[in-house]
Amino acid sequence: MKLLRYGLPGQERPGILDSDGNVRDLSGVIADVSGVTLSDESLKKVASVNINSLPLVVDPVRFSSCVNNVGKFICIGLNYADHAAESGVAVPAEPVVFMKATSAITGPNDNVIKPRNSTKLDWEVELGIVIGKHASYVSEADAMDHIAGYCVINDVSERNFQLERPGGQWDKGKGCDSFGPLGPYLVTKDEVPDPLNLNLWLKVNGKTFQNGSTNKMVFGPAFLVHYLSQFMSLQPGDVISTGTPPGVGLGQKPPLYLNEGDIIELGIEGMGTQRQVVVQA
Repeated sequence: MKLLRYGLPGQERPGILDSDGNVRDLSGVIADVSGVTLSDESLKKVASVNINSLPLVVDPVRFSSCVNNVGKFICIGLNYADHAAESGVAVPAEPVVFMKATSAITGPNDNVIKPRNSTKLDWEVELGIVIGKHASYVSEADAMDHIAGYCVINDVSERNFQLERPGGQWDKGKGCDSFGPLGPYLVTKDEVPDPLNLNLWLKVNGKTFQNGSTNKMVFGPAFLVHYLSQFMSLQPGDVISTGTPPGVGLGQKPPLYLNEGDIIELGIEGMGTQRQVVVQA
């Protein structure tokens, strides 16, 4: 299933994509697409519904983030060997973990806001994992049971804030407002037989900069859920952003960064696309 949320900010409703690519309203079945509706029981309830009997949404005014009330937005850095190489660092022995503020989450086609004093605004297409079941100290073998599905994420980054400002950690350059577009769809895991065999891409102003595959991940989804659950419990609705392939602005020679008016387009095989315009704060 491809679950989604649509509507103006503060007026979002749950939806689902039918076999013809049309949006159907799900509000008569579930209250929202969020942690409380991502259990196996709830997803089975949605799957049992005749989608074509649901109200047709003729012209969705806006796609919102594909999951609401995200408790934790956890990100993995340098998780593609070829991206680590372009960044000039060694492949990490263990996952590099940082957090994005949940206030960074926006819809897949909402504007990206260039922060005040930003000089190095960058892009990163990433596969997102959405947790569906409480996970604490889970084994890698059991980790997939705790995943509800996957989504497209643009891990927007400000490299000056992230790497050059004093403080020695990444969060300042990762959690700004609008730095976490999610969606358009939460694709349930039954539709993703192999999350380590997906093409993902990103363009800026029509030029392709990222064109990679999740098969280059250092640490795959099952391992990441297992690993993170050793340090913190994962709750339904939590999101894990799994890292980016090469081609980010920081890795260009010379580096290239986003400015007001630039258009970012990105997508992952079978998971839909995003489109954002950069605006000034």
